[in-house]
This record gives sequence, C-alpha cells and structure tokens, in this order.
Amino acid sequence: MTTTAPDAGTTASVTSVTSTTSATSVTSVTSSELLSVVASRELAARRTVFAGIGLPTLATELARLTVAPEIEVVYESGVCGAHPSHLPETIADAVLISGAEAVLSMPALFGYVLQGGHIDVGFLGAAQIDRWGNLNTSVIGDWERPEVRLPGSGGGVEVMANSREVFVVMRRHDPRSFTEFLDFCTTPGPDRALAEGIRPLGAGVTRVITELGILAREGVGDQLRLVATHPGVTVDQVRAATGWELAVADRVATVPPPTAAELRLLREDVDPGRVYLR
Repeated sequence: MTTTAPDAGTTASVTSVTSTTSATSVTSVTSSELLSVVASRELAARRTVFAGIGLPTLATELARLTVAPEIEVVYESGVCGAHPSHLPETIADAVLISGAEAVLSMPALFGYVLQGGHIDVGFLGAAQIDRWGNLNTSVIGDWERPEVRLPGSGGGVEVMANSREVFVVMRRHDPRSFTEFLDFCTTPGPDRALAEGIRPLGAGVTRVITELGILAREGVGDQLRLVATHPGVTVDQVRAATGWELAVADRVATVPPPTAAELRLLREDVDPGRVYLR
C-alpha cells in the first residue's frame, strides 16, 4: 500500500554504524534497522499515526516501547488503536483486530478520521520525491511506456492532504529518487495543491528519513533542506545524491546511531521473526 516505503537494498552504506551505548558494541546495522530507529525517534510527542506495513510498522512499534508509549496507530484497513500480539504481515492481517480500539469502514476512516484532522503523522513511501515534498508512486519513465509501473496512490493523496504532517521513509537516496522533476505526480503536497486552488488541511511532508540523513521542511512555501546526516556521511555526499540544488541548514546535526537498547528492542521484541527486518 502507499503507506509502506518501497523496499530497495538492505545494508547499503550503513553497515559500519557503531555504538557503545550501554557498553555494548553495535555492528552490522542494516538499512531497515537504521531507518526504523531514526523514524521512531521522530514520533516522540506524536499521538495518532496513520501507518502502513513495513518500515512504518517497525518505527511505530519501536516508538511505543521508547519515546511514545501512548501512540495510537491507525491502519488503512480501518483498524484504529491496534495492539497486535505480533507484527502484521498485511494491513488486513487478523492480528490487527484483536485488542484494537475500533475497526471502521472506509468511509468512516477517510471521511471522519482523516478528513476530520485527527491524524498527527501520516507515513508515506515513494519512488520519487521533489524539493517540495510531492511524491511519485505511479510510474518511472514515460506514462505510456514506463520503465517501471508502480502501485499508484491508494490512500496517499488523502493522507498527504489531511494529516497534520507527513513523514517519508526512503531506502534509496540518489538523484533518480530525489529528483528535480517527478516523472509523474501521484501525491501532491500542499504547495502544488494550492496552485490548483485546493487548500489541504496539513503541512505536507515535514520529514524525509534516508540512509544518508534527514531532510525537513516547515510547511507551505518551504522546500526540503538537509538538517542531519548519519555518522560518516558528509554534506557534499548528500548534495551529490540529490537531484536538485539542496538547501542546507545553518547547522547540520549528526544523527545519533542506533543504541544497543534500541536494536535489542527492535530485533527481539518488535520483529524477532524478521518479518520486515532485513
């Protein structure tokens, strides 16, 4: 579904990330683990999250065990306040129903919960993103003769328009994915929507988390800028991997690497069966 970040690569350039937290050396951190940990930290102080299957599920479950114990997860299948005994394999997995606060119809979910402005953070994945946070999940290449045909929007347009803010988790950070011009705009952010006379409720994409670092924007009128890099990654590396002239914050932070405690929770409590961790 559109709320799941596309899989592309595993360990990539992050296998050398280490940490000595709790006197434990952490080695061979995979891309999935790195992105899940960093995304989970961004959920601190957030209450309701519209999440999909995959990395968003890992991030929200880890956040529940760490920075956001009161987090309420909403799935596109209509399940609200899910408390699964183990990770769901699809958004329609029966494990989501047991212990859930509510199960809503599609009209109720999209008409009342999303359009009612009750979602703090929407998680979206994308094949391409531009500097304004517009997303492509439809085609790579020409529409009539695409190189790759993708799943399309699903609920992505509604999530973008109505969540207070949107987080995007992308495994691949290169000029083809972070592009000046989308091959197709599946999910317009608020700037593009306003140009068409449509006023969304939310701020659009405010965080993009990749294997190189974190890009952020404040909302309408602001473009994505580099605010943090992972250890060992330089600003020049991120600029070279981005298909537009990337704005850079006055102070670029270094993202603390995953701690031994975070990785233990992720590997042993959140996803011991390696359903999504790779």
